[in-house]
Amino acid sequence: MGREVIEAAADRDGVDVALAVNRTSVGPVAGVPVEDEADLPALLAERDPDVLVDFTLPDPSTRYVEACADAGVAAVVGTTGFSESQLAVLADAAESVPVLRAANFARGVAALRRAVREAVAAVPSYDVELTETHHNRKRDAPSGTALTLLDDVDEVREERDSSPDADRVHGREGEQPREDGEIGVHARRAGDVTGEHELLLAGNHEVLTLTHRAESRGVFAAGALDAAEWLVGRQAGEYDFEDAL
Repeated sequence: MGREVIEAAADRDGVDVALAVNRTSVGPVAGVPVEDEADLPALLAERDPDVLVDFTLPDPSTRYVEACADAGVAAVVGTTGFSESQLAVLADAAESVPVLRAANFARGVAALRRAVREAVAAVPSYDVELTETHHNRKRDAPSGTALTLLDDVDEVREERDSSPDADRVHGREGEQPREDGEIGVHARRAGDVTGEHELLLAGNHEVLTLTHRAESRGVFAAGALDAAEWLVGRQAGEYDFEDAL
């Protein structure tokens, strides 16, 4: 994703890459030298970028955002898999600088979330199952996008029926009849799949499926740059990709 963002920025008018860092040594990307992550605080102070875009892992991501807060630099975070304590670090940083965090920067996923909320509200009694598929090196499961969609389902049900959050059943094995209100969650890891999410609603002798499939990581890079451009000059606080849209 770091490469995708740099390459997308090179093709976008009005956007320049001031610096790039990585946890391991790599060569230049699209003419941009990639420097040691340990130098990030000094680089932020020296080159004074408007916003940092992060696609890494939770531990380095929290370090990067803390460095941004110290330097007064906005941050766009596409990393997923944070613990509650790590999310608290990001929230603390957002008291000093604008921080936009999203599990997915595809515009189609933003549209999917809206469609999911409307569909769940329209057929509240239907069973819900969510399946997500990603490449075989993705670490967190379910994906951050899947968790966001599940939260959307819970939010709609709570608003409509004051229902508590549904139990999430991860996979099924042996004798396991479905309980009322539960949501089945299935994570698949295979090959080089960029990302696919499908929400299935079934009941009343009908099935409705809502699906998003990303066919290139470039869609996430483009969305992250959209978010970065929108975030510049905003007040300190926590933002979501839908805010930028």
